[in-house]
Amino acid sequence: MKEDPVVFIKELSEQDRPFMLNHFLGLSPADRRLRFGAALPDEAVTKYVNAIDFNRDTIFGVYESTFNLVGVGHLAFPLPENLPPSEDVQPNRVAEFGVSVSAPMRRKNVGTKLFDRAAIHCRNKHINTLYIHCLASNRPMICIAEKAGMEIHKDHGEVDGYLKLPHPDTDSIRQENAEERAAILDYALNGKMKEAMKWIKRIISPEKHDASKTSSDHH
Repeated sequence: MKEDPVVFIKELSEQDRPFMLNHFLGLSPADRRLRFGAALPDEAVTKYVNAIDFNRDTIFGVYESTFNLVGVGHLAFPLPENLPPSEDVQPNRVAEFGVSVSAPMRRKNVGTKLFDRAAIHCRNKHINTLYIHCLASNRPMICIAEKAGMEIHKDHGEVDGYLKLPHPDTDSIRQENAEERAAILDYALNGKMKEAMKWIKRIISPEKHDASKTSSDHH
């Protein structure tokens, strides 16, 4: 049985926005419907990505070696009036999670890992409830929610899920810091590997490199 790949989850920032846009535009109409509740056109997807406020929301991503984002988890902090009523939920301590995974990386626990990272981040920020809202047809998201032990409510083809989070402790803070450092190192090493490969190619075939450089100089 083939093992799932090691998944490094990095917290994203403004510089990652173009890669996020490529990721979302690469989703099929069916996948966009599951992620956003509707098969958004490219213009609406672009508007969504451009509107993300990295100072307010927290975004997590999984990069592959070619620097394509293959998984994105969006942790948002909804206004209290936009949350469905619940006796057990304090609106000012709720974060909403949405996730998308590129087709080639499905069934490899990428979505689950993004959820787990979002949950521990919320816990360490003293957010006591992680919330999801999705279509009832979104089986991957519901499976992630059920696996995490979320309290699930289904109504008119839509699903709301709530996960109560424990208080942070030394282990939870250490775990999140270690995961982020590992992801940053993996990202940096990918960049160094690409530069190393370019350097090796220049050594192996310097005439090709010189020819392309000369050609570009003439343009």
